[in-house]
Amino acid sequence: MSSAGPDLQKNHFQLFGLAQSCQMDAAQLEREYRALQAQVHPDKSAHLGEAEQRLAMQLSTQVNEAYQTLRNPLRRARYLLSLHGVSTGEDTHTAMPADFLMQQMEWREAVADAQQARDAGALDRIGSAVREETRGLEAQLAVKIDTEKDYAFAAGLVRKLRFMEKLAEEIHSAYDAIDS
Repeated sequence: MSSAGPDLQKNHFQLFGLAQSCQMDAAQLEREYRALQAQVHPDKSAHLGEAEQRLAMQLSTQVNEAYQTLRNPLRRARYLLSLHGVSTGEDTHTAMPADFLMQQMEWREAVADAQQARDAGALDRIGSAVREETRGLEAQLAVKIDTEKDYAFAAGLVRKLRFMEKLAEEIHSAYDAIDS
């Protein structure tokens, strides 16, 4: 491997040559990721010295981490907010609007009921509703970050999306329980 690998000082967007934005061309990210991995994959440096192999591993790890962050809308939004010095406060700020919490409780009860009844069709319907709500929140998030630069409001949307992510995981677990 040459010494002209990716710059470890760049942020994830710069690493892939992408605009710092919530909206992202997934195909472009994938192309840039594959191109970078072709440069830095540790197998490319197997014939080099220990220090160069260690650098290649470090570069490859950074490229992988950046890719995993940018390809996930929730992780990408968290990262974007962190670049603007905004914490989402997910660990400490758990207060949510009452209507949002009520909807969460209803979905969770419906998931538990569907799992108990071994009703995959009910899980499909709940999953569809959850995905639709998630897409709506992600669209709002893109507007708040990319257009309005309202990072405080966006942090609240990230917290809501974390709830939605957990609910999607519960639905997935319910499918597994039904299948077992």
